[in-house]
Amino acid sequence: MRRAARKLLAHRRWYYALALVTACAVATPGYAADAPDDSTVPAVALLKKMHAAARQLDYAGVYTYQHGSTMVSSRVTHVVDGTGERERIEMLDGPQREFLRHNDITQFLVPEKKLVVVESRRMDRFPALLLGDGAAVGEHYEISIQPTQRRIAGRECTVIQLLPRDEHRYGYRLCADTETNLLLKAQTVSLDQGVVDQISFTSLQLGDKVVPGQLASNWNFKDWRVLETAMTPIDLAAKGWRIPFPPGFAPVTQVSRPMKAGRPVSQMVITDGLAAISIFIEPHDPAGPPAGTGVAASKGAMNIYRTRVGEFWLTTLGEVPAGTLRDIAESTEYVPLASH
Repeated sequence: MRRAARKLLAHRRWYYALALVTACAVATPGYAADAPDDSTVPAVALLKKMHAAARQLDYAGVYTYQHGSTMVSSRVTHVVDGTGERERIEMLDGPQREFLRHNDITQFLVPEKKLVVVESRRMDRFPALLLGDGAAVGEHYEISIQPTQRRIAGRECTVIQLLPRDEHRYGYRLCADTETNLLLKAQTVSLDQGVVDQISFTSLQLGDKVVPGQLASNWNFKDWRVLETAMTPIDLAAKGWRIPFPPGFAPVTQVSRPMKAGRPVSQMVITDGLAAISIFIEPHDPAGPPAGTGVAASKGAMNIYRTRVGEFWLTTLGEVPAGTLRDIAESTEYVPLASH
């Protein structure tokens, strides 16, 4: 089982690259009461302002992601001009990687392979926050603005706490810049109040202090190989898949794409407005190496669960509790359509 879990983590890289994820957390043990409270309305409005700030402001800085003893830093430059949003994210630790985004088009640079992977869809990263309009977030989290301000990267920030109303999702603790509403720090917190992971700016420049020239890549990738991901919209339910969603989660993406030597992989992304779960379905390869079923693995807030459903492998991945992923995977059914 441990070997299978290690293998699943090894495969995690290509699953993770396709998944949508966010970060954040809570204050008191257990979960919140069932019904939303009108007092959450100002807090929900602040969440929307934070998300808008990440898209509309010019900013540049370094942020660090931490889980356990692992820390990884990235440098971000984000500029809004007459052509829309332009963003560059450079990984400062580990293998050299770079993301270049212009509106909905993202180029992912892999220097040692002289490869550019192009994604033709929006892929928001920190400090962006919401997935969708966030209108239902208050139904699944108890949200409160804390009276005491904090200081992150030399700037004052307001603390917002989100307490989950059930066991299907983590809680979050956010710190938003008091002047601009930009998200400066996000912690993901478990139901027993442990910090699962966190991401935070360590340096930050805003407005006219941002130099647009920082958007330029250090790499001359004009002659690199370009891999443009081909995605075909699909309807998994119409294909016979019966996938149960945790309360408050709804699908935002259903696509099929070639992966692993051209083999098709189907992906569904579901979200509650903050947390996201990716569900991958790929045909079982009898000639491939044996793989365990009912295998779980985790890294920080990211959990993975893999099982066999008929002649398919089903993998669930997301920054939610492991039990949520297990319940989805083990309750999923495939009912082949009747042939005519």
